[in-house]
Amino acid sequence: MDNELEQILALVDSYVKRKEEEKTWVPGKDWVYYAGPYFNSDEYIDGVKTLLNGWLVLGTDGARFERKFSKLMGKEKGLLTNSGSSSNLLMMTALTSRKLNNFPKGTKVLTPIAGFPTTINPIFQVGFEPVFVDIELPSLNLNLEQAEEALKKHDIKVITFAHVLGNPPNMDRVMELVKKYDLVLLEDCCDALAGTYDGKPLGSFGDMASCSFYPAHHITMGEGGFVAVKDKDQERVVRSFRDWGRGCYCVGEKSNLSETGVCGKRFSCWLKSMPKKVFDHKYVYEEIGYNLKPIELQASIGLAQIKKIEEIKTRRNNNFDNLMKIFKKYEMYFHLPEATHKSDPNWFAFPLTIRDGCPFTRDQICAFLESNKIQTRTYFGGNVMLQPAYSHLVNTTELIKEYPVAAKVTTDTFFLGTSPVITKDKIDYIESVVGLFIKGVNSGK
Repeated sequence: MDNELEQILALVDSYVKRKEEEKTWVPGKDWVYYAGPYFNSDEYIDGVKTLLNGWLVLGTDGARFERKFSKLMGKEKGLLTNSGSSSNLLMMTALTSRKLNNFPKGTKVLTPIAGFPTTINPIFQVGFEPVFVDIELPSLNLNLEQAEEALKKHDIKVITFAHVLGNPPNMDRVMELVKKYDLVLLEDCCDALAGTYDGKPLGSFGDMASCSFYPAHHITMGEGGFVAVKDKDQERVVRSFRDWGRGCYCVGEKSNLSETGVCGKRFSCWLKSMPKKVFDHKYVYEEIGYNLKPIELQASIGLAQIKKIEEIKTRRNNNFDNLMKIFKKYEMYFHLPEATHKSDPNWFAFPLTIRDGCPFTRDQICAFLESNKIQTRTYFGGNVMLQPAYSHLVNTTELIKEYPVAAKVTTDTFFLGTSPVITKDKIDYIESVVGLFIKGVNSGK
């Protein structure tokens, strides 16, 4: 059996390498995708080994990944989830637990109004109340002056935001506000893995932080996410909400096989309502939870991806720099991205916002790029509250006036990819296509 396994894995290695060698890309015929998994044969081999091992639910590799990845976010503890969106939901839900903050429904949460909806959705999903602020150009991060004004007016308990496309806000100022107004900070790092501010990992500033392993993100396991926490109490509560509300806090493959559990007291008198009855701790429920776990296969792939983080960061930031060289020539038309002072982003993308008075629209340049097979993306949902799902909650006319920058990015901001799958020949092609578009604008065509 061992010999057969070695043969299988050798064939997987050979197949993946040959497939990569035979890949071609023809400018104008094949797409420049804005993102994609940066794999070699390691991820496939580790995934196949796990499948053939026959252990499907989170086990040894899951526990190993959780230990390794927590440190990358500057935290002591953390746990895998099935997505970054679920991670944001778990962080917010954990604040309702009687074992932690015990925040009631109606608790106010400060957050920027523009971005990806799953930063905002958990506020509604757990029954809290959002207090919105506008964002800034060119960073697209939350306006911290407006944030303090909101903090003066409202009894706000929580602040949450994403480090936009890998670029953080002024975290010195953020932490001043957190301390001054006694806030819980939840960091959405789904687009910001391996970025730093003042030498500290993004994710290390807040009480909890999320990350995403969707295929477009810095590393991927197909789907998946992470919640990094600061201590064991938070870890147990978030793990409970992730695992159906289960009270059992044993982790790893041994916990599923051991008669006593890792804790040594799996079968004990756990039910306060029946204090003399022995009960299996794996079926004691202390929270009203979800099932938001990934599988062991994903953790195995993730362990291979972790080894590539620094290489991926180098490639992403090189692509960012090369795109900056292209668009710097056309700065009269665009607000160009700038790394926040003291930050070292791992750029998720290259955002561009059309300047007022520009002779072309976002629709026009994006249509031209897409017609030449260069993928573009809008800045996610723009002003999220203008989306149809939220229309019953707001007056859209007032919302557009109250948050003018968010309204502008909804219509005028887009981004190009910085993914490591974008090679130099693709960057050169982007430069030529952008040049053609600008030439057409200037000639009046």
